[in-house]
Amino acid sequence: MQAYWEKRFESEEKIWGDKPSNSVYKAISLFNQNHLNRILVPGAGYGRNTKELSKHFHVDGIEISSHAIRLAQEFDSTTTFIHDSVLDLKLDEQYEGIYCYNLLHLFMQEERHLIVDNCKKALKDNGIAFFTVFSDKDHNNKQGLEVEPGTYEYKQDKIAHFFTEQDLRDHFVHFKIVDCGELKEQLSYHNQSHTFIELRYIVVRANNSIYIE
Repeated sequence: MQAYWEKRFESEEKIWGDKPSNSVYKAISLFNQNHLNRILVPGAGYGRNTKELSKHFHVDGIEISSHAIRLAQEFDSTTTFIHDSVLDLKLDEQYEGIYCYNLLHLFMQEERHLIVDNCKKALKDNGIAFFTVFSDKDHNNKQGLEVEPGTYEYKQDKIAHFFTEQDLRDHFVHFKIVDCGELKEQLSYHNQSHTFIELRYIVVRANNSIYIE
């Protein structure tokens, strides 16, 4: 995983251009309504989404690629970027909110649940998390070798899990689910090409009293 993203950021740099995902604005509205201040962004990349978030909140971004972090520090000087893996978070504090864009689906089932657990631990009680993931309605679903139920090697050396709504909800059983829906988004690449992707999003609230381990 780390080698794949290191190589890709080195060769393509700002892979998806400068503009943030439309889901960022949905998250900003949600976080503002709930008067949040400190936000964690797992899988921050080169700062495409953190730059918009950091206009409103204090933002820390977690990123596994050292090259992406170098790009991010130039692109978004306001966010604090931390070189770490979402599978092994060692954070000194908890956050009021988490924005996690298109990261969870890049992992196998055991790792996905570990990421969700790590995010749970990183959230203050009653904190809010906003996740987006690939939908089972996306055109890449069922492309390539199926390595686990619903998970495909849809590109060379790259897997993705394609979530049904129930599957997504099942990943967050230890949270209070606030909202769950669908998004269609255009991805614009650095080479001026673009594609449309089908996403699902989920908004959850941490309630440590129902956390079971």
